[in-house]
Amino acid sequence: MKKLTLGYSPCPNDTFIFYAMAEKKIELPFEPDILLADVEMLNRRAAKTNLDISKISASAALTILDQYWLLRAGGAMGRGCGPLIVSARPASIKDLRDAMIATPGELTTASLLLRLEGTHRGNRVPMQFDQIMPAVVSGTVDAGVIIHEGRWTFKAYGLHEVLDLGRWWEKDTALPLPLGAIAMRRDLGREMAATVEEKIRESLAFSLKDPAAAWPYIQSHAQEMSSEVIGLHIDAFVNEFSLDVGVEGEKAMRTLLKAACDLENSPFPKQDLFWS
Repeated sequence: MKKLTLGYSPCPNDTFIFYAMAEKKIELPFEPDILLADVEMLNRRAAKTNLDISKISASAALTILDQYWLLRAGGAMGRGCGPLIVSARPASIKDLRDAMIATPGELTTASLLLRLEGTHRGNRVPMQFDQIMPAVVSGTVDAGVIIHEGRWTFKAYGLHEVLDLGRWWEKDTALPLPLGAIAMRRDLGREMAATVEEKIRESLAFSLKDPAAAWPYIQSHAQEMSSEVIGLHIDAFVNEFSLDVGVEGEKAMRTLLKAACDLENSPFPKQDLFWS
């Protein structure tokens, strides 16, 4: 049986989606060799074509489209689930124009959104996402762009919301926010792309039907997250776009990538984004 490397994050939405594949609860025509890692690490591994299938930040697609297709299932997209800018003291985004702001990696959608919003002109400091809030609290940075469970836990750190970048995007575009996608190597072929996409949907359907079965696997990778926050995380990031991006989701992805290209004054990629 063919072995395929499969990378995704330990975040509850990813482990919820991929549980049945990882634990072989469904029949697979390939052997998954699984890597769980922070999404910025996955972005960089994919950029070196080191993974057959991988979760990536939506914005990172621009760096890999010559080698990868995007699949229509398994990604992270939605409304009301975008990154937040937080600070130790109440502030507006204009107050932080020249501030030092931590981001969860230069290739992440969070970092791109900070740039697209356009107010900030100061230094961006990339760091692992779970180090950002402690860095803001300690004063190592002036503010941070937080993702994942930070949306629900930042107040426990005594931090203040400056700007909801997801809400800004939705207001500006009237589209859902593409946060992450599943990418697959083009040289594996369209037939395999169809198969992998089908199996991702089957794996997600398994968890939706029996979430209690998936819970121990999710919890084991949830980095000391409370059960309540795990549930909020899954509810926010697993939705209809997880099964299929659809017409609206594809438009949202193209809009985000076009905005990134315009920001860098570079042409939009000629490659087809999705395998079909």
